Amino acid sequence: MRTTTLIPRRIATTGITVLGAAGIATAALTGTAHAAPQTAEPAHQTAAKAAAKPAKADDKADKKAEKAEKKGAGKKAEDYPDNLDGWIREAMSIMKKHGIPGSYDGIKRNIIRESGGDPNAVNDWDINAQKGIPSKGLLQVIQPTFDQYHVKGTADKLTDPVANIVAACNYAADRYGTMDNVDSAY
Repeated sequence: MRTTTLIPRRIATTGITVLGAAGIATAALTGTAHAAPQTAEPAHQTAAKAAAKPAKADDKADKKAEKAEKKGAGKKAEDYPDNLDGWIREAMSIMKKHGIPGSYDGIKRNIIRESGGDPNAVNDWDINAQKGIPSKGLLQVIQPTFDQYHVKGTADKLTDPVANIVAACNYAADRYGTMDNVDSAY
């Protein structure tokens, strides 16, 4: 009795990242795909070897992280400057952890329009102010909105720059999809 071993065929992957799916389809249709040599190992053995061998990039990243951890023991993971850029970057870090969308540019654009970058800005003339609940902070949030959209882990103070940004972006995400979609008073 004769046994036949099936060897999986492979397409050469050189250039796939440049060509994408269209390149793969073209290569397959034009016959330029290359078969694996007849001495190739079965796929399950190749996968097992790859899993057993640690990735060099991962090793380097792990070592780098360990060095940074030892060097900065007792410090925050990242220190942010106490300015508009730092507040936005810190807020975005928190937003990322909570799945709140928003880009740096969209947030900054709205801050500049709403408060000119002043975390203590107060609107004392609009309808909210007339009702006794003025808009405050970088993104001009009223207290009830801040209370409803406040994100745990940020300061519980409406004019705290980071808490104001995160709560406002959380509100904008709920109402408009993202702060990036806000182009006027919201």
